[in-house]
Amino acid sequence: MKRIFFYSFSNPVRSIYQFIVMTTIILIRYLHFIAVFAIVGALVAEQFLVRKTMTRNEIKRIAVIDGVYGLGAVLVLIAGTILWFWVGKPAEFYTRNWIFHTKLTLFVVLGLLSLYPTIFFLKNRRGLDINTEIIIPSAVFVCLRLELLLLLVIPILASYMSLGIGSF
Repeated sequence: MKRIFFYSFSNPVRSIYQFIVMTTIILIRYLHFIAVFAIVGALVAEQFLVRKTMTRNEIKRIAVIDGVYGLGAVLVLIAGTILWFWVGKPAEFYTRNWIFHTKLTLFVVLGLLSLYPTIFFLKNRRGLDINTEIIIPSAVFVCLRLELLLLLVIPILASYMSLGIGSF
């Protein structure tokens, strides 16, 4: 395997360029990794904090956590797209892998499942009386649990994909 990162005394400009490229690759992968943790952390927090009845003040806090979830999802999407097309392995590695397409589809489904709880929390966070009890629909709980289930599957698919399994 060819070494990408090395220091060359004969060409220090090349060494600096390689350092910048490798640092960029590492930072983008790290951003992707941290954003996944933000999604997991926010979703687990929502799962434990959402109850059958909540006050508007509590829903307001859940909406902030849901905002962290949304930010994490956007960062995963941006960093993942950069990793897919411009950084690291060639784009064909991902494009010709059915596991990658499955993972991407599950990520889209994850985003679609998060819409109902997000809209519910955003609509009900404001009101005249912050102590008003709001009944949380059971569909919110179902969506949160399905999202957690998908979050268990997606990293397993990523592990398989990184090993080259699923290429066609």
